[in-house]
Amino acid sequence: MIKIKCDKIIAPGGLFDGFVYIGNGKISSVSTADMPTDKSYDLTGKYVSPGFIDIHTHGAGGYDFLTDDAKDVIRGTSFHLAHGTTSILPTVSAAPLPKMKSALCSIAKAMDSGKSAANIIGAHLEGPYLSKNQSGAQCADYITPPVREEYEDMVRCFGAYIKRWTYAPENDKDGEFAGFITKNGIIASAGHTDAILSDMSIAKENGMKLVTHLYSCTSTVTRDRGFRQLGVIETAFLWDDIFVEIIADGKHLPAELIKMIIKIKGTDKVALITDSLEIAGTDTLSGVMSGTEFIVEDGVCKLRDRSAFAGSVATADKLIRVVTGDVMLPLPTAVKMISKVPAEILGLNKGVIKEGFDADVIVFDEKINVSSVFVGGRKVI
Repeated sequence: MIKIKCDKIIAPGGLFDGFVYIGNGKISSVSTADMPTDKSYDLTGKYVSPGFIDIHTHGAGGYDFLTDDAKDVIRGTSFHLAHGTTSILPTVSAAPLPKMKSALCSIAKAMDSGKSAANIIGAHLEGPYLSKNQSGAQCADYITPPVREEYEDMVRCFGAYIKRWTYAPENDKDGEFAGFITKNGIIASAGHTDAILSDMSIAKENGMKLVTHLYSCTSTVTRDRGFRQLGVIETAFLWDDIFVEIIADGKHLPAELIKMIIKIKGTDKVALITDSLEIAGTDTLSGVMSGTEFIVEDGVCKLRDRSAFAGSVATADKLIRVVTGDVMLPLPTAVKMISKVPAEILGLNKGVIKEGFDADVIVFDEKINVSSVFVGGRKVI
């Protein structure tokens, strides 16, 4: 049993002054009672927070999750861990199918190795079943409609390791793909899509419950012979039970737009993500990733021709700085959006400092500089 003493514990009811007791990898209690334990930490003056959960990241620290090396997966998750991300979904972008399978194999090996200090929850496949019109930084050469033999084989080989799959619902007309992956325990997420309300309705009926990076490669209102039809953005606002994720790096979405999203959806249905690239946390300013040329300027990664963003160079702590600073949300609310909300999306017993929850706990100062990290009750940083 260990004890953490702190006057700024980010608990479900707000900031709490007291003690967090941890045993057997779980939070055993949060209390004002000072009881003897085997080991104790006095963190007075700092914040004790649930660990961050990043459900969409392509890498960081120079390590790409579209890799054939499990060590790179572990190194990338370790980099994110140092910035407060205790649980993570390594994301695999659209690529030739053998390369995507190789990346899945690497993620599976990393998960099974027990060598990752962070919780690797499972893989997020962002492709190849996307819209070419909404490809963004994804290489359009590798984007295809769903192919049943392909995705059935992928699930048969790696189903235990795939946690989430982003796809374009308009290319899954009868919902067969969404229904299949949902039945196999994989979260169906609408993204890189030109879907309209009717497409989204079929998707929802077949298990889709999440929208991938809202406003980034997601359709809006269009007209069909004069008649307006809702896109993905409006559908996400219309349906209260659908979750959305947003890239809250301060670049992809202006603060005013984040405020509007939260005003409509509420903070219980919006998850913060980095959508970070392997170059996050490095000095790289240009190059090629997954066949796409990029440059880094203005604190964000862009396509070489500057026609669109290509992904973020943020880590999770940066998201909290943006949402509390630019968007002016209270710190406990911002933390909830990158801990409790993604935990609910993934069905995890994490994301809250409360009795019975997994003891994934981080410590940071007023500027969100992370100083200590506990994963499953074990101090890893």
